[in-house]
Amino acid sequence: MLLNTLTKNKNMKIIITLLTFFLSFNVFSQNDEEMLKEIFDTSMNSSNSYELLDYLSNEIGGRLSGSLNAERAVKWGKKELNNIGFNKVWLQELMVPKWVRGPKEFALIETQPGVTFNVDVCALGGSVATPSVGIKANVIEVKSFEELKELGKKNIDGKIVFFNRAMQSNLISTFQAYGEAVSQRTNGAAQAVKYGAIGVIVRSMSLRLDDNPHTGTMSYGNLPNSKKIPAAAISTNAAEKLSDLLIINPKLKFLLRQQCKQYKDVVSHNVIAEIKGSEYPDEIILVGGHLDSWDLGDGSHDDGAGIVQSMDILNIFNKINYVPKRTIRIVLFMNEENGTRGAKKYSEVSKKNNLNHIFALESDAGGFSPRGFSFTSNLKNFKRIQSWKKLFEPYLIHSFLLGGSGADIAPLENDNNVLAGLRPDSQRYFDYHHTSIDTFDAINKRELELGTFAMTSLVYLFDKYGIVK
Repeated sequence: MLLNTLTKNKNMKIIITLLTFFLSFNVFSQNDEEMLKEIFDTSMNSSNSYELLDYLSNEIGGRLSGSLNAERAVKWGKKELNNIGFNKVWLQELMVPKWVRGPKEFALIETQPGVTFNVDVCALGGSVATPSVGIKANVIEVKSFEELKELGKKNIDGKIVFFNRAMQSNLISTFQAYGEAVSQRTNGAAQAVKYGAIGVIVRSMSLRLDDNPHTGTMSYGNLPNSKKIPAAAISTNAAEKLSDLLIINPKLKFLLRQQCKQYKDVVSHNVIAEIKGSEYPDEIILVGGHLDSWDLGDGSHDDGAGIVQSMDILNIFNKINYVPKRTIRIVLFMNEENGTRGAKKYSEVSKKNNLNHIFALESDAGGFSPRGFSFTSNLKNFKRIQSWKKLFEPYLIHSFLLGGSGADIAPLENDNNVLAGLRPDSQRYFDYHHTSIDTFDAINKRELELGTFAMTSLVYLFDKYGIVK
């Protein structure tokens, strides 16, 4: 009798404990749902991201590292972060490369003496100039470094190499397509010079056929200056035309003229702001993007969108009267495009000071509609992150993938923290990436603000729950 009574009491306690747990879980879940709805309403009605981007893009413009506009952007970023109400805003000094494009590039195809076609090109970032009169030579078309090697010096010496490997169109991830094709841009000149090439032209990294050449960084490796050859991107329409004309006339000639120049490194800055956590001030949640851009457009997608979305997070928190438990730090990184020196400097200083970054979030994939996030995380943290998917499902932002975050936050990775990248719909991103049409008019206000909502919501969840240790 006594044993039965004790057993019943024990079972009742277990039941009550379980009920309490599930009820508590539902309350927390409901509270999170309500909080995300409030963040959504505030982001869509009271966000400042579009107005911030309007100024950054239209009043400052393209912000290549080492340029006057880049330094104007640094001053603007510091001012605006102070206006938002962070506890502390400061500049972190670093040295950055200074490469200047110079006058607009010129190129033409000559099929026979006196018969020419002008084509759209732009110098790749970091390229050397041609002689003032340009370079003019026969063209050899390749689609891989293996093909380049097979042709060898006897077929390439004294010619311009035309790298014409298109981004693969049957990949749903355009970033994967970009990653599989971009080596010809970054390393093409360094490879071609081995076989005597006097210059390279590279098909633009885009899935769209148009007349907009795409710049981007390239590297000569350890080549001495005397061995460096000019490198330019050619628009996809022009690449198609050149390829077709080479079939008809393999002996056609290509003329390229560009006047870019590399200067000595100059001083620039990361812009950093933070608000101290009310309960766990030593645990840092970092959010950011890169302040620099290429010089052809105004960098609205790459990465003005990510910058203003990051800056606006505290603005949203302030408007809903949310007080962060953990320290929220915003970093506007300098020099992502042609060196990632801002990321390296920030990581170096952080490690020196033993800073504890439990979570870092980067937005650097454009201002299109967000679809979810990619995470660099251990499995126990990712398992919990996956449990949050249902909170984002009503907003169609629930693609949570393991693997990848962002170039600027990657150096902060360790065995315990979580890194994440906002993943907008990427299907049109490479239409604009590194081109003259990456401008403010290519930004949709609602899509931009949806990204602000998504980032703010994820920061809220990590601030509330921390990480699994």
